[in-house]
Amino acid sequence: MSIQAITKTFEMNDGTSISIETGKLAKQADGSVVVKAGNTMLLATVVSAQEAKEDVDFMPLSVDYKEKYAATGKFPGGFFKREGRPSEYEILISRLVDRALRPLFPDNYHAETQVIIQLISGGDDIAPDALAALAASSALAVSDIPFHGPISEVRVAFINDKYVINPSISDMESADLELIVAATFENIMMVEGEMKEVSENTMLEAIKVAHEAIKIQCKAQLELAEMVEKAKIKRDYCHETNDEDLRVQVKEATYQQCYKLALQGNPDKHARFEAFKAISDAFIENLEEEEREEKEKLVKRYFHDVEKEAVRNAVLNETVRLDGRKLNEVRPIWSEVDYLPSVHGSAIFTRGETQALVMITLGSKLDRQTIDGAVFEGSNKFILHYNFPGFSTGEVRRFGSPGRREIGHGNLAMRALKFVIPADEDNPYTIRIVSDILESNGSSSMATVCGGTLALMDAGVKISKPVAGIAMGLITDTSTGKYAVLSDILGDEDHLGDMDFKVTGTADGITACQMDIKVDGLSYSILEEALEQARQGRLHILGEMAKTITEPRADYKDYVPRIEKMVVAKEFIGAIIGPGGKVIQEIQKETNTTITIEEVGNYGMIDIVSQNKQSIEDAKDIIKGIVAVPEVGEIYLGKVKTIVPFGAFLEILPGKDALLHVSEIDWKRIENVEDVLHVGDKINVKLIGIDEKNGKMKLSRKALIQRPERKQHR
Repeated sequence: MSIQAITKTFEMNDGTSISIETGKLAKQADGSVVVKAGNTMLLATVVSAQEAKEDVDFMPLSVDYKEKYAATGKFPGGFFKREGRPSEYEILISRLVDRALRPLFPDNYHAETQVIIQLISGGDDIAPDALAALAASSALAVSDIPFHGPISEVRVAFINDKYVINPSISDMESADLELIVAATFENIMMVEGEMKEVSENTMLEAIKVAHEAIKIQCKAQLELAEMVEKAKIKRDYCHETNDEDLRVQVKEATYQQCYKLALQGNPDKHARFEAFKAISDAFIENLEEEEREEKEKLVKRYFHDVEKEAVRNAVLNETVRLDGRKLNEVRPIWSEVDYLPSVHGSAIFTRGETQALVMITLGSKLDRQTIDGAVFEGSNKFILHYNFPGFSTGEVRRFGSPGRREIGHGNLAMRALKFVIPADEDNPYTIRIVSDILESNGSSSMATVCGGTLALMDAGVKISKPVAGIAMGLITDTSTGKYAVLSDILGDEDHLGDMDFKVTGTADGITACQMDIKVDGLSYSILEEALEQARQGRLHILGEMAKTITEPRADYKDYVPRIEKMVVAKEFIGAIIGPGGKVIQEIQKETNTTITIEEVGNYGMIDIVSQNKQSIEDAKDIIKGIVAVPEVGEIYLGKVKTIVPFGAFLEILPGKDALLHVSEIDWKRIENVEDVLHVGDKINVKLIGIDEKNGKMKLSRKALIQRPERKQHR
């Protein structure tokens, strides 16, 4: 018996064929599809509870992206040899899909919903992550779950002056711009990516190109949904109980108070919170005692809507922000470097009520991060970790391993800085940046970028240019057409606004961005205005940072491990390492250094690591000896290794022994070698010959001793 699947196949503008299949796999899920491009296949499923849990007034959505190692013919690492906790890469892809889907569920839909996307076949140099949102949205499209989609995501790259949609993994290496863009037919929803100092116009054009490709994928989903009976009627639900009379009462009693409070411009986040809370509490206190408990939750929900409307209107009507700033004004900045005396590099960056303490650690190749995924593998020499403890916002929160948000913010900051890190030949170090957010009121990831730049310069890392970041916001009124673009947004402005657009770059161009849009109909002209305002803000922040430090230290700090490179011919690698690593281990032990050697083409690339300069020189001398070719006529300091009746064997270079015949020890006759030499003695000798047939070397000590004059016989 065979199952007849429902399949929709379509072509992208470049001729790439993609198919979406449903009705064959995972049929007990509310929606399931298999998306296929070449040999790459993703299975996406979605399940949503029939009822919302009691007292849940939000959308409990979880999105998980998982790559099966079997999909690419690999075994998972580790002892258990099975897929375990998600990698950072999988978490990042999960976040990208989540951010695109979440705004499009109905505001009053609160049933727990789970989306799972799994890579079940991989190949053809195709990056499967670019198809993940298409698979997730397609699964929703063929289900009965209410969803204001479809959406899709594509990767757009700028390669050799051309925009390429969903480039191959190998082609991405030469891209000047790489963005993941999510959108519906009408609107851009999310953008994230990295760039090599491109212009605002180049980035804007990339978003437009991506949107045209997304429209093709959205059309295919709608056509597939029309072929699925279940998808034609979405389920009925009732997840909220409302009291419209109470909603009106709350607005009439509190709107003007909230509006006046918004106009006061208080820069203290906690003071503002308490002031708005006092308005809400006063309304609740005025309710009849018997209905107070019953209506309190509804009042708080309705008051939140009133506060949001009042704050937004204050910005649109009066161009006054919650903390009193102008629309394009950046909060006060102060920074400091070299704050931590024992750290390789450190900086404090503070902007308003957001503060990052950033630390740099410099290590060797042994400290590199190993990447062992189903699709991507290799190593990483630039690592950035972002931490967001509860105390940064005055909250009590579990202090544990990083969450998805921390991983996402750290990745954004890493992408912002990676292109100014010097190339391998100019930077022998593995670099780890740790950013601890000590205070937060908006844009802590951008504080990490700024603090990271300052700390890198404090550590002496020769970055090509300083990088700064700024978060832009937007408030719009679609009924009147009014809008306001906000520079350096507060946490409240992010929460109450329509856009969170983070842009990082140097004085010459953009290096990374992350944008989430919560409003329909954002025009490209507004986006262009936001990018220009972001550029001006970025230049201002770079100017403030320059007041603290303008260029990297001339040298690393005293306690930073020094790394010196050596390059040897490929054939000497084995001799340096020795059988079972014996030789290299002895060198490290003798010189108190750490040595790594890597074969690159026809050469061995050696890194010698130590805090002591002399230790490095000693290790270099030993290695030079190993790779040196003995030359006839040269003088060497030889060490007696063994003594035999006819002479002694001396080590003149590491691993290279030569015979000092008894007749070459001295001009005078020697009956017993041990009367003159002992094992361990070091003496100067001259290499007087090398046998062409067997390579055996001959030494002479007497060649370095003046020949005594012969006695005259009478």
